[in-house]
Amino acid sequence: MPRFAANLSMLFTEAPLLERFDRAAKAGFKAVEMQFPYEAPAAAIRERLDANGLVMVLHNFPAGDWAAGDRGLACNPARQAEFRAGVPKAIDYAKTLGVPHLNCLAGKPGEGIDEATTHRTFVDNLRFAAEACAKAGLAVLMEPINNYDVPGFWLNRTGKALAIVDELGLPNVRVQYDIYHAQRYEGELAATMQQHLAKIGHIQFADNPGRHEPGTGEINFAFLFAHIERIGYTGWLGAEYKPATTTEAGLGWLKSF
Repeated sequence: MPRFAANLSMLFTEAPLLERFDRAAKAGFKAVEMQFPYEAPAAAIRERLDANGLVMVLHNFPAGDWAAGDRGLACNPARQAEFRAGVPKAIDYAKTLGVPHLNCLAGKPGEGIDEATTHRTFVDNLRFAAEACAKAGLAVLMEPINNYDVPGFWLNRTGKALAIVDELGLPNVRVQYDIYHAQRYEGELAATMQQHLAKIGHIQFADNPGRHEPGTGEINFAFLFAHIERIGYTGWLGAEYKPATTTEAGLGWLKSF
């Protein structure tokens, strides 16, 4: 059966951060993930996980000033030092929280930076993060994000990410495959996941259009979830969507699957 993790940066946001763990467990989730856990002490989050019998499966490296429009730092040569300074912080949180994967957001390259420099910066930063994470027994992911939602985001296609996995050749580097972003830019969801499953470390989902819960758009999740199980994916599926109304009102899909 599919195993679903609630993304607490997107779901249950009607509640303060630490209360979202309680609500996720009450709704029936056994796991959670977050974009950025850093607004709360890691020990406080660990306490909520334990109290609710939850595991945490993913969070991101620090990605700059989100409210100001940053969507990652790793491909921007002017912010390399800032990205690398955030790696130990992410690892410390992951170790406290028992998180196995850390996601590296490429972000935008910055004004006037050429493609070769952007590519080299991202690969060098990803290698730096992966080597540090390997010492802690952690995997590093990179997530392609479509340019309709985030104009200028550099790592925008699955094939681009897969090629970087091959270029690095490190056993703890894989792709975070987000079904919503892939559907918006590429399609071919089932075939892509089947062909490249060995290079995919984590899967997230939302329906399209709107990035809402399954059943609100065009994606056939009944087929897709069964397909993901059939091809042998054994990880968690991260529910990273914007509820069409409230989180609880849109959780019918969780009971269905």
